[in-house]
Amino acid sequence: MKTIGLYIHIPFCLKKCNYCDFNSFEAVEFIYDYLLALKKEISSLKGCGYTVKTLYIGGGTPTILNCDQLVSLFKTLYESIDIAHYAEITIEANPGTLTRDKLILLKAMGVNRLSIGLQAYQNRLLKIMGRIHTVEDFEKNFDTARSVGYDNINVDLIFGLPYQKVEDFKHTIRRILSLSPEHISCYALSVEEGTEFYRWQEKGELPLPSEEDERAMYYEAIDAFTRQGYNHYEISNFAVYGRESKHNMVYWTYKDYLGIGAGAHSFLNNERFYNHSSIPVYIKSITKSANAVAHIEPISAEEQQAEYCFLGLRLLEGLDKKHFYQRFGREITQVYGKAIVKLKEQGLLEENRQKLRLTAQGLDFANAVFAEFLP
Repeated sequence: MKTIGLYIHIPFCLKKCNYCDFNSFEAVEFIYDYLLALKKEISSLKGCGYTVKTLYIGGGTPTILNCDQLVSLFKTLYESIDIAHYAEITIEANPGTLTRDKLILLKAMGVNRLSIGLQAYQNRLLKIMGRIHTVEDFEKNFDTARSVGYDNINVDLIFGLPYQKVEDFKHTIRRILSLSPEHISCYALSVEEGTEFYRWQEKGELPLPSEEDERAMYYEAIDAFTRQGYNHYEISNFAVYGRESKHNMVYWTYKDYLGIGAGAHSFLNNERFYNHSSIPVYIKSITKSANAVAHIEPISAEEQQAEYCFLGLRLLEGLDKKHFYQRFGREITQVYGKAIVKLKEQGLLEENRQKLRLTAQGLDFANAVFAEFLP
């Protein structure tokens, strides 16, 4: 049986954050009908021949669902598809939507990894971001998760926020390290079109840190987390050794994954496809045909090679040149020799016999490096 990663999308939030451009909505009145459609799409996987090695339930805010809804969702999953006994099963959670009963239930349902969205350790910054929780809510939820036995917790952080000082982020880092989560995701703010932050920026009302301060925050994270023993294994991710995100590694190593739910993306058999993003359209499509695919895109060999490279280069250990040859039947230097030489001369890439990877300087100019591999 073919192994895949499986992503389940729960697109509901109590309140959409000011920086968020994900496919998420405050339309909680659709939850009942959406779950009926979602379970129908999941049920269509019966007999598909796949074994799920990583299951990731994201959003939105999946923990907005009540206990009965979560039980029903997991029951359908286990009845419809083979989930490996060793599978990493992650659910995203926002502080303020977790209770002790819900955490115990999720553990009983097989969830063995939590990803909690904190973002910052200052309530004034959380308020600017439009978060529904406080730092105190996060601490309470984190402590409760530990008390009921969760030993694999990720915490999400964002730096480069409006009004955020370098010292704010240093404080966030110190407080997170005092909690010793197994995994930390640490992303630079990206102001995306369609968000509140974008609208504020267009009006000149989004005071962001300088580029120097934003880079200082990133360097501070790298230094502090690695000194504490975390493995900086991907541009924005740090983990206790052995607790790297197995699901995200599916993406970064260009393995097959299937996305279920409104707007969910899939990559199977060198084809990319995605579902309708509108909740009403998704529900209508699933109700009529148990299928909500909006677009299918075959990926050319040239595009596959490029995607393999810029996804693999996100990993600090780099991409495996032997695997590139095994997958595409060509040496990586045959395809990208000129780009590799240029980037090495610029001090952005380094290589040995097995790997090609970003240098420390390359981390700062990663997007420029990736662009060299685009067809």
